[in-house]
Amino acid sequence: MTLQRQPIPVLGVDATPLDVDGLTAVLNGFVADGTTRTVVGHNLHSVTLFHSEPEFRKFYENSDVVLLDGAPVLWLWGRSRERTGLDTRPVMDYRLGSTDWIPALGQLDGLHSIAVLGAGATANAKAVAKLQDIVPGATVSGMPGEGWDPDLEEKAAAWLAEVQPQLVLIGLGMPLQEEVLWRRLPSLPPAVYCAVGGAIEQIAGIQKLAPRWLGRLGLEWAWRLLLHPRRVAYRVFGEPWVLLGLLVRRRLRGQS
Repeated sequence: MTLQRQPIPVLGVDATPLDVDGLTAVLNGFVADGTTRTVVGHNLHSVTLFHSEPEFRKFYENSDVVLLDGAPVLWLWGRSRERTGLDTRPVMDYRLGSTDWIPALGQLDGLHSIAVLGAGATANAKAVAKLQDIVPGATVSGMPGEGWDPDLEEKAAAWLAEVQPQLVLIGLGMPLQEEVLWRRLPSLPPAVYCAVGGAIEQIAGIQKLAPRWLGRLGLEWAWRLLLHPRRVAYRVFGEPWVLLGLLVRRRLRGQS
């Protein structure tokens, strides 16, 4: 299954514009196919890493699905459709984050084995229980990722080889989860590997989700800043300037 990507102007990246129903259909095909696939998402943080970390860039360029996971990214993609004369209405009216599509996993046909890798022990166990409710016909296994180091990475690889899941939700934070997949993917069992960041804690109910009306206004960053100021402050106030510098340098070099 080949999915067409579309360019996002200014940011110099491509993405796969899908809504929940579209992604569910794609995941259905991936699960039926039974080969190794990767699903990631683009927000401003990932765009910064894309332009500053060569291995991160290669991983994204070789991923099967790159979702529009960020209000600014979605807005800029919509602007590109206007300029190219395409339908001016985006495929979805809100960014497609992991917590938007994970609740729809119950719609997948033939999904009988899920692995949840990441977060602390409590959050992981609660996320496993939640997913068991979402996909009652599946076996859901979990392994915490707190304190990640080379030894734990070896144990996680061995665990996945034993569990043989069809779909893996890996939430180790960006860019660690992408680095792990880039290193390990060739030796991991065939599955659909989805980089979901903090969604494990959110699905578990430990980390509160922003009200949908804030998300539709593109203000979800303000909610995260309020709840986790130390963790989010740099991404909100510092990283955009880093990204701007990277994009200016890219433009001066004559790259599109």
